Amino acid sequence: MATYDNLPVYKQTYDLLLQLFRVCQNMERDFKFTLGENIKKEIIELIINVYRANCRDNMEKLPLLRCAQENVEVVRLLLRLLNDLKQIGLKEFIAANEKIESVSKQMSAWAYSLSRGTANREVKKGSEGQSPEGLFTFQESAG
Repeated sequence: MATYDNLPVYKQTYDLLLQLFRVCQNMERDFKFTLGENIKKEIIELIINVYRANCRDNMEKLPLLRCAQENVEVVRLLLRLLNDLKQIGLKEFIAANEKIESVSKQMSAWAYSLSRGTANREVKKGSEGQSPEGLFTFQESAG
């Protein structure tokens, strides 16, 4: 298991966290304490889920990664809202979206690799001690 701070997805998420904290400082007061706080809480929850998923066994990682993927989509939604309300500049919006997309792709790949590994283990587990012919049984209909 790699330490969490060496994971590329963790590093990218942390960079996004820092960027969004800087962005929130420049928002209008009304938005800073509503949308700004919500996006900061969501990105913190995302980075915590990445950390927790890295610390767990493979079987326990997938639910945490799904939660983290949900966090990514909420951050994406809130960021778009901030852009539509003119609370974030276009350059900042594009840079943050690129980081979000990178994090999203890495999380999807991580979840996919875990789900494939789980499926492979279940097939092997069910086939122990059986011949290949015994894995697939077909019943002919009497008719």
